[in-house]
Amino acid sequence: MEKQLDKILRRVQKPGRYSGGEWNAVRKDWQSTDVKMAFAFPDVYEVGMSHLGLQILYGMVNDREDALLERVFAPWPDMEEQLRNTGLPLTSLESRRPLRDFDIIGFTLQYELSFTNILNMLDLAGIPLRSADRAGGDYPLVVAGGPCAFNPEPIADFIDVFVIGEGEEAVNELLDAYLSARRSGEGRRDLLLRLAGCDGFYVPSLYRVEYNEQGTVHMVTPVGKNVPALVRKRVVADMDAAYFPTRMVVPAIESVHDRAMLEVQRGCTRGCRFCQAGVIYRPVREKEPQTLLRHAGELLCSTGWGEISLTSLSTSDYSRVAPLVSELIKQHGPAGVNVSLPSLRVDAFSVGLAREVQKVRRSSLTFAPEAGTQRLRDVINKGVTEDNLMEAVEAAFTAGWHSIKLYFMIGLPTETDEDLHGIANLARRVLNKGHALVRAKGRLKVTVSVSSFVPKSHTAFQWEPQNTMAELKRKQALLRDLLRGRGLVFKWHDPQSSFLEAVLSRGDRRLAPAIEAAWQNGARFDGWSEFFDLGKWQRAFESTGVDPRWYAYHRYEYNDTLPWDHISAGVSKKYLVREHRRSMEGAITPDCRNGRCPGCGLCTTLATKPYLAGGETVAPLPDTVQ
Repeated sequence: MEKQLDKILRRVQKPGRYSGGEWNAVRKDWQSTDVKMAFAFPDVYEVGMSHLGLQILYGMVNDREDALLERVFAPWPDMEEQLRNTGLPLTSLESRRPLRDFDIIGFTLQYELSFTNILNMLDLAGIPLRSADRAGGDYPLVVAGGPCAFNPEPIADFIDVFVIGEGEEAVNELLDAYLSARRSGEGRRDLLLRLAGCDGFYVPSLYRVEYNEQGTVHMVTPVGKNVPALVRKRVVADMDAAYFPTRMVVPAIESVHDRAMLEVQRGCTRGCRFCQAGVIYRPVREKEPQTLLRHAGELLCSTGWGEISLTSLSTSDYSRVAPLVSELIKQHGPAGVNVSLPSLRVDAFSVGLAREVQKVRRSSLTFAPEAGTQRLRDVINKGVTEDNLMEAVEAAFTAGWHSIKLYFMIGLPTETDEDLHGIANLARRVLNKGHALVRAKGRLKVTVSVSSFVPKSHTAFQWEPQNTMAELKRKQALLRDLLRGRGLVFKWHDPQSSFLEAVLSRGDRRLAPAIEAAWQNGARFDGWSEFFDLGKWQRAFESTGVDPRWYAYHRYEYNDTLPWDHISAGVSKKYLVREHRRSMEGAITPDCRNGRCPGCGLCTTLATKPYLAGGETVAPLPDTVQ
């Protein structure tokens, strides 16, 4: 089979996506390893190899003597064509073994528009798509985790087990449970029951879903002994002591982010009401600077990368970021290593940091005010003022930047046309500031990038409907007219793909036939504009009797059972209701890093708490927002 694989690799655009053998890749002895797991990334190699979670789990599992972890990525259409024409199965990169030979296949769910790629990968592997069809055979256990697992219901019929929350500890428990079940001669159902009894493991086949006549979920009931009614997420309590890979696999071809990744913290205390990541990765847990410096040195030594990126949801918020950046530059700058900050706060402090790390190169800076007026920024709890933005751009233009990118969202709850005019006014104020401060005025550019609001589970806006496609297109057209002029660039996101994302992110199990039908219609790589085709999905919805508009545009009530209510992110529903009501009043909820405890309930529910490097503390629990 290897010769046949080599032969078809000559016929595809980028053979490096499938050849393996990269620097620091691990190939363990297949026969002598007890449990074999494949990490399946449902997107192309260049995207998957930029994912820190892959590197963490890859290093951690392969450090075990009794387990191996190999990688597989979604084949690009040219490779899929070759596999189907030749009848070859989808294989892993390391051993080139068919996925069918592994004990466990673990998919990561980073975005909803990758769901059809999961089905395609299972099909190319010769594995039945639905978990019920795998129950009677010796098929790999199909596991999935990641952000989209917080509403797993649309793909519940295809997955055996979901891991809810952070995977560092859960993956070892998964492997241990699998080995223990095998040694004791347990069957597949016994293994699923065993896993369902562990914190953070959700086995959808062990739950029954009933619906109301109005179309909403009536109840979700566990149907097995010791199966919990509520599945709580896993949290790594001590990030500083958690496993971190310092021998990352270096991609064979250029990837989206081809650099060393240093995770400085996990979680965010900002509390933006639209942000799912801000809820599901709570609480904030910082790493100590000494740990990060040691990891950085080992990473650069083992990989040869010339850039190190400080990653997190909000790196500027890391309490030791300034001394850490200075020390990294001091230690590694002379060797030509750059430090990068992928996310910046909207303030002059962040510009100062960016100036520190970009002493030689001057690229553009990106800020995310998210909304055009202070009223709407208060509704979403952004915690940023127009003065903050103007101070930041003034610092940026003064320091030599001549290109600023501003990121906004449209379709937010309570948005009016006045808020859209606010976006244009803000962009023009930034442009005028640049004209006053930048010498090379011909190079001055302000880019306004606009995405469409997608309501997500476990957020304060989870009850809100999405704007209709027609309304989003009208708003985009209005902004296009308002943002005409020299020095202004307007970019927007396709509302059709945002619509589908809303359907899948708010969906329930009744969507499974439509997802499968869309895949059969040829839907692949739906997150890629060159492949996205809403027509394939519309035909799928029609043929399966699903009205996608109901899922995207339905306004849930507070007392409705939501499709994801049996999955807990640790934050109470009572808190989310309170946050939603405060948003409608335009009331700000303070950042728990500096203000009062917002009372989300996570610290008591999960017996964990925020941790700031150097022992700083956050707001005490009794001092809560009412």
